[in-house]
Amino acid sequence: MLKSKLKLLFVVLIAFVSISYAQSNYIPPAGTWEHRTPEQAKFDPAKLKEAIDFAKASEAKGPRSQELGLTQSFGQAPFGEIVGPTKDRGDATGLIIRNGYVVAEWGDALRVDMTHSVTKSFLSTVVGIAFDRKMIRSLQDKMADYAAPTYAYRPGQRFDVGEEFGSSRSIDLFATEHNRKITWETMLRQTSDWEGTLWGKPDWADRPDRDSSKWLNRVRGEPGAAYEYNDVRVNALALAALNIWRRPLPQVLKENIMDEIGASNTWRWYGYENSYVVIDGQIIQSVSGGGHWGGGMFINAYDMARFGLLTSRNGKWGNKQLLSTEFIRQAKTPTPVQPTYGFMNWFLNTDKKLYPNAPATAFVHVGNGTNIVYVDPENDIVIVARWIENNKINEFIGKISASLGK
Repeated sequence: MLKSKLKLLFVVLIAFVSISYAQSNYIPPAGTWEHRTPEQAKFDPAKLKEAIDFAKASEAKGPRSQELGLTQSFGQAPFGEIVGPTKDRGDATGLIIRNGYVVAEWGDALRVDMTHSVTKSFLSTVVGIAFDRKMIRSLQDKMADYAAPTYAYRPGQRFDVGEEFGSSRSIDLFATEHNRKITWETMLRQTSDWEGTLWGKPDWADRPDRDSSKWLNRVRGEPGAAYEYNDVRVNALALAALNIWRRPLPQVLKENIMDEIGASNTWRWYGYENSYVVIDGQIIQSVSGGGHWGGGMFINAYDMARFGLLTSRNGKWGNKQLLSTEFIRQAKTPTPVQPTYGFMNWFLNTDKKLYPNAPATAFVHVGNGTNIVYVDPENDIVIVARWIENNKINEFIGKISASLGK
């Protein structure tokens, strides 16, 4: 009798463990996503509602017109004019995912909006895929060793213009003595101090120094010595990656990541009106790494959440490793001169400096707006919050943490 009871208990325990394991590894199929109640997901319903109400009440105060918002901020800098598409944003929107299941949502999670610098996380992903496929042998390699002759597409351009005789017509991202030292890693960490002008935007014109005497004459630091968030350099990385892949980066992302994780067919990744090049006889747009001057990723909250779930699970989707654990390990390694930054755009909570209310192991993909994909592997939580005031994010996370059952 005792033996049979022990056997039954063993079977029940195995079943419980199996169910728990299956839930924590649930993968939403394309076109659908299972929901769980807050109680099923171990949230206090009242406290979770309080957190969501807080997110709604903390909606960004900037203009809904992204064209106007960008013009009011970045547009005041030299060469700050918009050169890519923009789109008016929707309401404050969000999703809360736990154990892979949707627990709560607000706003219009299917609405496609600009996601600004969250785009950088998709850019680093296509670089990661190239690394995984040995197209980039090491992220510590110098990017100049992978450089290719690149020519911008200019309709009607002629090469027999006397005034331009003897001058280079190609785009050489790594021609200077300084740029030849830059590695893939320092570019990914935004510590390259890359110098130059790309798509009509000089590197010094992005968030320019208040001291204008430094714009053209600043001494360059060694790659890796200093962190500077700079979208011109991000766009240089995008063009370098395009030369590696020899085909549009949105296609690479779609085939290797977005289709695999069941993303919708509504997301789009844009560059600029002048960021076209000719590769292998094809006219290809080099995409931007954000919406600073327009362009970047236009995407809905559900697709952002799927990407967050992929990064939460170390690049694995079901039984398939889409992005190597080695690349993600490096992406989540703190940058020595900026410990809360890994690769673009993995913001790390090192020593809980970024978000004191979150676990130190949490990280976010974040962009202007504010748009965030918050990832908390310890609690198996992914949160998408769109159009929330940046200074309210930590408090919002604190309210989510307070709603977790013990």
